[in-house]
Amino acid sequence: MNRRTYAVVAAVLLVALAGCSGFGGTGSGDAGSGPDADGDAATAVEDAGDGAGGGGANAVDAGSDDAGDASDAQRLQTRQRQTIRTGEIRLRVNDTERASERIRRLAAERGGFVSDSSQEVEERHNETRRTGTMTVRVPSEEFDATVAEIESQGEVRSVDTRSEDVTDQLLDIEARLENLRAERDRLRELYDGANDTEDVLAVQRELSDVQEEIERLEARQAALERDVALATITVRLGEEPPEPPEEPSTTWYDTGLVAAFLSSVNGVATAVRALVVAVAYLAPYALVFGLPAVGGGVVWRRLRS
Repeated sequence: MNRRTYAVVAAVLLVALAGCSGFGGTGSGDAGSGPDADGDAATAVEDAGDGAGGGGANAVDAGSDDAGDASDAQRLQTRQRQTIRTGEIRLRVNDTERASERIRRLAAERGGFVSDSSQEVEERHNETRRTGTMTVRVPSEEFDATVAEIESQGEVRSVDTRSEDVTDQLLDIEARLENLRAERDRLRELYDGANDTEDVLAVQRELSDVQEEIERLEARQAALERDVALATITVRLGEEPPEPPEEPSTTWYDTGLVAAFLSSVNGVATAVRALVVAVAYLAPYALVFGLPAVGGGVVWRRLRS
């Protein structure tokens, strides 16, 4: 081959090599950019994972907060129904003793009982009248039904029912008890770790005061819860009071002769007795003041004559 042919072949090889090298460089460059792309993708995946995890955590926290709020709302709604119900009923009955027995049976049928009972007997115009007072305790959910049944036992004179909401008191007691119990636990730890006698005595006094306050609040809480669970109805029973006997009204001319004469004799005797009593009252004054006056008058007349 001549030189021209060698030159053409060399030019083709150079172009081929240049294309291969360019292709390889581009490939290597793309390959080199691959890890960056993979890194960016990984970073994006991690960011997405973090975002998803963060969103999930936030969702869990939000769910917990919502659940806590719902629990608080439900507990508050339950507390709002904790009221102390009381009532007072006055009845006019024919027989106080029988009415008391019927009310006792009613209380037992409603799941309650009679905590206090008393009766009194009054005598008026040669007749007796019984009165009584009963304290009935029934479950709060049976309060209205029990009041209605007691009203049917006689003539209703008055009815008074009341409701006292003790929700705030119970919540306050629970919060104070929680704080006091935590304080008691800390004081017990201090008591166990104290070595100095003076420190031991000081912690012991403080622990005793806290324990006394806890017991007082627990007793108050138990009393309120008991009053919430059992309503109180005070029933006052009374029989019809006896009427005074009617006295016949008569005029003076309707009086008989003998009755009129005897009445006059009694009047004369009363007047004589009153006169004698008056003389008895006046006799000492007459002796003390009358005799000196009479003696003085006699002496004065003699001197004048």
